[in-house]
Amino acid sequence: MIEVSTIDGLMLREMVLAGTSLLEKNREKVDALNVFPVPDGDTGTNMTLTMTSAVKEVNAKEYSNAGEAAAALAKGALRGARGNSGVITSQLYRGFAKALDGVDAITPTQFAAALKRGADTAYKAVMRPKEGTILTVARVIAEEAVKQAEQEPDSYEALFNNILSTGEAILQRTPDMLPVLKQAGVVDAGGRGLMHIYTGYAAALRGESIDVADAEEQAAADQQQAAAETGWAQSAYMYGVRYSIVNIGKKAVQSDIDLLKRQLNRIGDCLNIEGDLKRLGVRVQTNDPGKALQYGQILGDLVDLEVTNLKVAAQPDEPAEEAQPEAPKEKKPYGMIAVSLGEGFSAIFKDLAIDAIVEGGQTMNPSIEDLAKAIESVSAETVFVFPNNGNVILAAQQAAEISEGRVIVIPTKNVAMGIAAAVAFQPDLSPEENTEKMSQAAENVRTAAITYAVRDSEFEELHIKQGDIIGLANGKVTDKGDSVRDVAIAVTGQIVTEDDSLITLYYGADTSKEDAQALADEFAELYPDCDVDIQNGGQPLYFYLIAVE
Repeated sequence: MIEVSTIDGLMLREMVLAGTSLLEKNREKVDALNVFPVPDGDTGTNMTLTMTSAVKEVNAKEYSNAGEAAAALAKGALRGARGNSGVITSQLYRGFAKALDGVDAITPTQFAAALKRGADTAYKAVMRPKEGTILTVARVIAEEAVKQAEQEPDSYEALFNNILSTGEAILQRTPDMLPVLKQAGVVDAGGRGLMHIYTGYAAALRGESIDVADAEEQAAADQQQAAAETGWAQSAYMYGVRYSIVNIGKKAVQSDIDLLKRQLNRIGDCLNIEGDLKRLGVRVQTNDPGKALQYGQILGDLVDLEVTNLKVAAQPDEPAEEAQPEAPKEKKPYGMIAVSLGEGFSAIFKDLAIDAIVEGGQTMNPSIEDLAKAIESVSAETVFVFPNNGNVILAAQQAAEISEGRVIVIPTKNVAMGIAAAVAFQPDLSPEENTEKMSQAAENVRTAAITYAVRDSEFEELHIKQGDIIGLANGKVTDKGDSVRDVAIAVTGQIVTEDDSLITLYYGADTSKEDAQALADEFAELYPDCDVDIQNGGQPLYFYLIAVE
């Protein structure tokens, strides 16, 4: 039973921690709902990484104000968003936070309106919204939540009963909206991930036990690692607090230690708790050392207390020389950024004068923050970005939106398209002319990809088993078999036309140059009017990426 009538910043944080933890626990199940059997950045993983970034941001300080907590969540989610599902999740939080700007404690009516603002924002972020996805689930939940809040404006119990029942109902209807889901016999993965988050929200409000330690510890892992054994890590907090707890109450259990972790994470960072129910060692950096001590006293007696003013301790004995400001770098007219996974492809992009390379792509989609940092590193009036993966385009567009300069995303869906776009660049053309020229060059490339199935799948007429060799023609699974060579020949035959003059084989990390050359020789016989070239792409998991122009 949910008894609260408003949600403050601390409770909102608890809800998000619970939602993130529940999503993490079900991450592999959400990943398994992905229809396509190719090794790619999966929905559950991308959403979990996005939510973990949100948790890290809201853990940075104690937010009692709900609007400020929501803003922190939105900031963290946006920075850490990966893949289409992660970016859409971040947009849900972005709109949610905008609706709560200046709100100290959220009423059910305000919460429902914020969900609606979040769904609207997510729809606007996607160029061609598709129904039967996480967008649909978020929208229907929000619309029904607004209606429910109008009927019972003071009841969070009624609101969340509505959210969960409505959400599950629309999720079960997603296969009717997307035939590919119906054929595979699954619901939308992003929608299922969102339902785990909202289910965690409700559990936190009802006081139900969900172990949030994993989410908290993952969000703070980099801070804990940064702290030296005897020193203190760099932090926004002013005091370092150390103490040990002894004479711990006989009725204390592990969940009491978990509660202490949550309490201390609310008021600080760089938390480290070691020991057991006989003796605990505690270390935290905070602006409220008194409260840090009070939380510890709930468990037992405090000994070996130490409170260090970190700002005073960090003052040098001698005043440092004032650093001279660097002269601003003169910006060049153009810069280019490419997402690449594989040493061979990265070397090719460097040869094409790409200014910055962002590691990632198929198996690990880069975050918005990764892309934004790369954009910031290039001192140019206009920066072109090649996402080189269909699941990275939306993140690249969001990175462009938050960047200060002029950033143009060329929507390349694979590295072969990115290479073609980079080759087409001409420094004497205007940004508009280059955009048109590079986009056209990318679209003119047809591709085949050869990999293996990571899960059983039913795709159109293909009954795919885990481990099968599969071929994709222009991103669509069209062939399967037992032989890399046979599948490569079959799928390439679907994309070569009489007008083509060049076939390029980019071979992966698990393919030898000798095998690639043998396949190239066969292509030369099959397509005598085409030049056949081989390049070391070095990409993992994909045996070949074959480009036809």
